[in-house]
Formats: sequence, structure tokens, C-alpha cells
Amino acid sequence: MFTGIIEEVGKIAAVRDLGGGRRLTIEARMSPELRPDQSVSVNGVCQTVVAVEGNTFDVVAVEETLRKTTFGALAAGRPVNLERAMQPTGRLDGHFVQGHVDATGTITAVEKEQTNWLYRVRFDPQFAPYLIPVGSISLDGISLTIARLDETELTVAIIPHTYDHTIVSTWQPGTRVNLEFDMIGKYVVGWLSRQGGGPAKASKISEDWLKEQGF
Repeated sequence: MFTGIIEEVGKIAAVRDLGGGRRLTIEARMSPELRPDQSVSVNGVCQTVVAVEGNTFDVVAVEETLRKTTFGALAAGRPVNLERAMQPTGRLDGHFVQGHVDATGTITAVEKEQTNWLYRVRFDPQFAPYLIPVGSISLDGISLTIARLDETELTVAIIPHTYDHTIVSTWQPGTRVNLEFDMIGKYVVGWLSRQGGGPAKASKISEDWLKEQGF
């Protein structure tokens, strides 16, 4: 479990193909503090540390991870967002992030304002039920708030601190990013879609429905 508050930007030091999977060597200041079997979020993907050597650590991305994330495009020299697993005694500064990526989205526009950047992200419409205005979402492991929303795109506002201390500055139109929708929202939609028995029904949650319920 993570919070979506990025601790450090690391760098892919090496990539080795393992049949259908990939072994990634990541250079990071946190490496000496890690040990095998610990969990680390890499661009929002929960990965298990399999080796630590000096200022690098290794993770293995299996086929399922490569299918659902942007890991297939990672190459040596690429920066990555890193976060260690949260501690139960720590503060939850972001939101509950599992590191279980639901899908990838695509940056479609970047707009610089006086004090922030607006990033628009296209997503598959099938995931719209998991999104609400001013709700939480994880993009490449960063806990962010949805500022604007329509049926196929969402917009997030990036403050200067996030811009300077994550890989957001590398996002450009066409960049693919890992999406993880709010865990609580997914459980709520899953429960509502199964009311009445039988096969799961399409969710009826919408902005108008939420307003009717008083949200």
C-alpha cells in the first residue's frame, strides 16, 4: 500500500528481457535502505525488490504487468517515480494507492498557467464510472485530484513542487501514463453493479446521480 506521494525520482540503469518479462535495474538514493522482498512503487506499479547492490535495486516485471502498464516502453536512462510502501504509523498525505494499475492513459494537452500546469489525459470510456469531479486518481504513482472531467478525458492541475520533484515535467502530448483509480470508488462501483443478483450490471453512477444523492 502506498500514498501517491513520490519520495524520489530514480533512473532506469538497465533493462534485461526475461522471455515475456523484463528485469529492471533502478538507480536510486533509497537503494541502500531496501532489501529483497520489499515493495516499491515504480511509476505507480507495485514491484517486489529482488536484489540490491550499492545504489541500485532490481525488480522483475512479468507479462501481466507489461500488458497493463507502460513498463514495456521503459529503457535505460529513463526517470521513474519511486515510493516505498507506507508505514501504519505514518501520515496519509495522498490517498490509498495499491500500486495495482488499472489501465494506461494518454496525455493529450499541456497548458501552463501562472502558478500551475494543466494536463489533460484521455482514458478508455469503460473506466468512466470510477471517476468523479475532484476525486482522487494516481497517475504514474502520483496522488492527484481530478480538476475537470468528461466522458473520455480528465484534467489534473500540477503545482510547482510536484512538477519539480516527479517525472511530470517529462509528460508531453502522446505520453502514456499509468492509471490507478481510487480503491474505495472501485469497491463501491463493484458492489452497486452487483445489486439484484445475476451478472454484473453497468454502473449508473454519474455526476448527475451523485448530485441527486447529495454528494
